[in-house]
Amino acid sequence: MSKKSLLAVIGVVALLNILSRFFGFFREAVIGYQFGTSDKADSIVLAYTIPMFLYTVLGGAITTAFISIYKKMTKEDEKRQFQEVLFTYTCIGMAFLSLLLVVFAGPIVQVLFPGLSAKTEETTVYLFRWMAPSSLFLVLSMWLTGILNIYNRFFMPACSTLANNAGFVVLVLILYPFLGIDAYNVGALTGAIVMCILLAIEIKKYNIMTFRFRLNMKDGAYVQRFFRMMIPILLGGATLQFYFLIQRMFASDLSEGVIAALNYASKLVQLPQVVLMTAVTTVIYPKLAGEASKGNSEGVNLMYEKGLKALLLCIGGATIFVYVYAHEIIEAVFQYGSFTEDSTMLTATLLKWFVIGMFAHGANVYVTRFFYALERPFFPVVSGVIAVFVINVSLIYLFMESMGASGVALATTISAFVQFIALIIVGKGKLGLSIRSSLLSGSIWSFLLLLTVVTVLIGWGLPLENSIGRLIIGGILFVITVLLAGAVTKIPEISSLFNKLKRKGIK
Repeated sequence: MSKKSLLAVIGVVALLNILSRFFGFFREAVIGYQFGTSDKADSIVLAYTIPMFLYTVLGGAITTAFISIYKKMTKEDEKRQFQEVLFTYTCIGMAFLSLLLVVFAGPIVQVLFPGLSAKTEETTVYLFRWMAPSSLFLVLSMWLTGILNIYNRFFMPACSTLANNAGFVVLVLILYPFLGIDAYNVGALTGAIVMCILLAIEIKKYNIMTFRFRLNMKDGAYVQRFFRMMIPILLGGATLQFYFLIQRMFASDLSEGVIAALNYASKLVQLPQVVLMTAVTTVIYPKLAGEASKGNSEGVNLMYEKGLKALLLCIGGATIFVYVYAHEIIEAVFQYGSFTEDSTMLTATLLKWFVIGMFAHGANVYVTRFFYALERPFFPVVSGVIAVFVINVSLIYLFMESMGASGVALATTISAFVQFIALIIVGKGKLGLSIRSSLLSGSIWSFLLLLTVVTVLIGWGLPLENSIGRLIIGGILFVITVLLAGAVTKIPEISSLFNKLKRKGIK
């Protein structure tokens, strides 16, 4: 794929991801409108936590390990057998796991979220029992997405995710007046099934694989190698999702609605992080695995540095804007219906703590991809486990009594930065992944500092009271500030855009 084609694909994937995330946020907004920060809102969030955890963590581990090994296979017959074996194990394993989740829904909720009231626990168990089967289709969809990505088919995977989120929202809006809270059960399960079907149709259309069951292949070493790689990736890739799970476990001991508020804030933080990062890594990772298989260390290092630089500029800028306009964002997105001003104040405070760590979370996911591509997944596992279960949990205990829910968010942010620093150090020492002068140059940090100061001053000085008006005016001024600050500090990616606009007569 040429550089121009690659950028075009990234642009299309990014656009579809934006639309998909829009519907994902719209779903959260609907929950906020109908239930605000109440016990029912907490139950809906908790019921869908485990299916989404499995989708992201288990599905992501299966897909990442599959791509890494598949890209190194040379014989077409072995590739076909490997696909069929993985398809068989994924279907059987997830069907059995989904059945266990349904049967033991009550004990699972009691163990994971012990602080819930009797009423909230009952509602959560009921919803979870209906949403649990979606886990099968979600995990299978993640793996089918990986197969399509290998063959440079990025459009349908992005469309299927959009269909899942949009279908969920549409069904909830249509069915809620008739089914009440059960509309969320129908939306969750139907959306997952539709996503899986769309991906399967795309695979059959291009005859990429056959959906045959196979329990073993001639060379079993590939399957053994897959499982040896998948398990560490599963633990290492679970870092962000374990953060969310632990947040909700501890928040179950706090006041009603805190779980929902944590969810609303964390979802907003994920928008710029996931859209910018996922669009790039979805397209880049198969290419990265290919470069690693060729032993092209220079190409791998160049991708490493450029990716981190892009994340720092994009996510760093988004962090500044979201932090300054946190209250306006929450009010504009959520404060309708049952979502009160008190809900806005609580959620906006949590958003500020979360957004400080947005770059660290995004960069951790990006950097671990390089460990996986080079088949060195051990340290991301160790660093993730220490960050989540040692540093994060210790800080939550330290902060939560005095800071409440804010202490949970702050602990997550600090832990993410600790893990990022550790990954960078080990990446350089063990993998030879270096951050060169372009990323450490003073121009980038001067740009971010200048952008911060000007954005804060504008936020303080805007005379408008209306939140939407402040966001629109503030957003326009922010974009102008980015272009000017980039030109002044000589950031190549920004100053070149500024010069193009200047030549066209835009001052």
